[in-house]
Amino acid sequence: MRTSFIELTEPTQEHADAFNRWENDRTLIPLTRPNQSQSEVEEPVTMTLDHLIERLNNHRIYLIYLDDQLIGEMNFMVDPGHLYKKVPGTAWVGITIGEPEGRGKGIGFKAIQFLEEQVRKQGLRRIELGVFEFNQNAHHLYQKLGYKEIGRIADFTFWQNKMWADIRMEKYV
Repeated sequence: MRTSFIELTEPTQEHADAFNRWENDRTLIPLTRPNQSQSEVEEPVTMTLDHLIERLNNHRIYLIYLDDQLIGEMNFMVDPGHLYKKVPGTAWVGITIGEPEGRGKGIGFKAIQFLEEQVRKQGLRRIELGVFEFNQNAHHLYQKLGYKEIGRIADFTFWQNKMWADIRMEKYV
């Protein structure tokens, strides 16, 4: 099992199709995007090639491969408006292991470490992220990697017939 990470600089339709599949995967939707109701969870999202190209304007995106199969993506953006703590020079990070065969193998751990190194190479020293409070696996992963809780935003996302908080975490790298 060989894991590799490659920066996305020239998106293709194949990349857009994978992102679109992950954005609409019923098992991933509650974990990757905030929703205010069950109808939002069920609402399809379309990630076109143009959307993906546009996303590169404010995100550094890295593709995650297991052997030669694209299984996910991770990304960061600098100083977005939704930071919990408005500290200049902060990277907001996100990760999606989109393909089931990539989950539960420690790839997320390796991916976040790689992403932290890319953030450092950009001269940034602080990372912030959000994890929905019901996503215990991700929360434990981030704690294991040294992220500390800095706050919670109540009633942030809908899942299993109720609203959940977004746990905001930070790490200095």
